[in-house]
This record gives sequence, C-alpha cells and structure tokens, in this order.
Amino acid sequence: MTPGVANKSEQMLDSIQTETFDKLVIKDANNNQTSREETVEKLAKLYREILVTIGEDPEREGIVKTPHRAANALLYFTHGYDVKLDVVMNGAIFDEDHDEMVIVKDIEFFSMCEHHLVPIYGHVSIGYLPNKQVLGLSKLARVVEMYSRRLQVQERLTRQIADAIQQAVNPAGVGVVVEASHMCMSTRGVQKIQSKTITSSMVGEFRENHKTREEFLALIRPHSGRH
Repeated sequence: MTPGVANKSEQMLDSIQTETFDKLVIKDANNNQTSREETVEKLAKLYREILVTIGEDPEREGIVKTPHRAANALLYFTHGYDVKLDVVMNGAIFDEDHDEMVIVKDIEFFSMCEHHLVPIYGHVSIGYLPNKQVLGLSKLARVVEMYSRRLQVQERLTRQIADAIQQAVNPAGVGVVVEASHMCMSTRGVQKIQSKTITSSMVGEFRENHKTREEFLALIRPHSGRH
C-alpha cells in the first residue's frame, strides 16, 4: 500500500471512529440499547447523587456541570467496548514474505482499574513473527487502544492484545510486554508512587523458543538500538 493510500485509509478510520463515538448506541449489561445522549443523562444523574452523598453541593458554580462532564469522560474512557477487531484492522493485513521479527515498542496507553475506577497508564511493546502476512504498524497501537479503553486488570489487557494479534494474522509467535503505573497503588492503599507493574504474554515461538523471546526482550529494553 502506498503512503498516500495508507494515510487516506487512516483518516477514513479516524472519521468512522469519531462519528461512531458521537452517535453511539450503547448496550448495557442486560443488552438493552440506549442512545449516547440518554446514557449521558443517566450517568449524570448518578454522578450528581455521588456529589450529594460525599457532602458536595451539586449546584455550586464550580461543579454544576461536573455530572455531565464526568459522564462524557467515563464514556470516552470506556469506548473500547464499542470497537470491534475487524473495524480496527480495516483491511490493513497484507501478504508479505517477511519472516523476521516485527516490533513496535513504547506504545502509550491509558486505562481504568476495574477494582477502584482510577487510572492505569504506561506503555506496551509488541513483537510478532509474521507468517506470510503483516499488519499495518498503526494497527498494533489501535489494538492497544481498543482493549485499554475498558475497565481492566493489567494481566487481562496484556493477554487480550496478544490474542488479538494472533487472531488477526496467525503469526508464528507474539510477544507483548506491558509496563504500567496504577493510581490505586500510588494514591491510596500502600501509596507507592514509583512502583511499576510489568506483565507479559508470550505465544508460539515467543513462548517455546527462548532465543526468540530473549531477542524480543533485548530489543524492547530502554535505549536498545541507540548509540
């Protein structure tokens, strides 16, 4: 695919995703569908109750619009539930006889801890060994975005990213490493601000062949490849 065509494809997908988010029809846990506007109003009422419960005045100037702002923010933080893998791929799977490792590292992400509803943030490094097919590089970042914009635990997020790439192009192997900070550890509980959590998911050659795994881990280390 030529750069011009690739850029146009990316712009079209961005437009589709933006339009989808703006006009979202949301399914709740009972599979009931509501419009995005209805969902915002429902969430805003709940946020207003929270403000009252903690002793705030929801009519105070500084927070009178907070319930609606928080509702819109929560929908954005969790919009990954409404994104499907085939839409993310958008046909950007190409036949290519390349059999060396492909790595995209330090992909930034933001998510929310499903236990405390506070942020998780960090970066993801992904490698895979192509098996006659390769992915458009930006699709790796989009897979990260799709699964991180949900309520998550880091272990599951790591596994879901690896499984999605395996499903998309059936490579000989996939490796995913996630390093993240959890606000539930730094701002409450043990309050360890500098702590980082590292998780990995290794599939195929990355699990079975220690040389492949070591090559991947060496290449994603900080400053690898720099002089």
